[in-house]
Amino acid sequence: MDANVKWHGKMTFTGTADTGFKVPLGASPAFGGDNDGFRPLELMAVSMAGCTAMDVISILRKKRQEVTAFEVKVHTERAEDHPRVFTDAIIEYQVVGRNIDERAVVRAIELSATRYCPAQSMLANVFPMTLKYQIFEDHGDVEPSLEVSGEVGDSTLD
Repeated sequence: MDANVKWHGKMTFTGTADTGFKVPLGASPAFGGDNDGFRPLELMAVSMAGCTAMDVISILRKKRQEVTAFEVKVHTERAEDHPRVFTDAIIEYQVVGRNIDERAVVRAIELSATRYCPAQSMLANVFPMTLKYQIFEDHGDVEPSLEVSGEVGDSTLD
């Protein structure tokens, strides 16, 4: 894979890679920027969320789970001192659907974390990650209701 970042003045850049898609990169005014793009570390968190999300939804579809909505949220903490690296992360998977099997969700998350997602695997070697999930029942026109939540690695499903 090849990646390229091109400078456009001040702290404005455009990033691209083999696919040809472009992503804006920028900085806050406090650092000479115009708030006109992602911060590089934001992209690392988005990359990890996207990587695991694609794995998990793919696995759930193969397991014939009727998912109607799906979201992955990543919350990271950063070191106080420079280079202000990530020190830990919580990845939360929110699955909405009909009759979703909790074991299927947990297994999909485990497979993504241990076998399929290179972004998560690389970063897990650097800082600890907590993997949480919430499963909501889709009631059609009514707001989905939380059915179960947990943490992967919890002994409640053993």
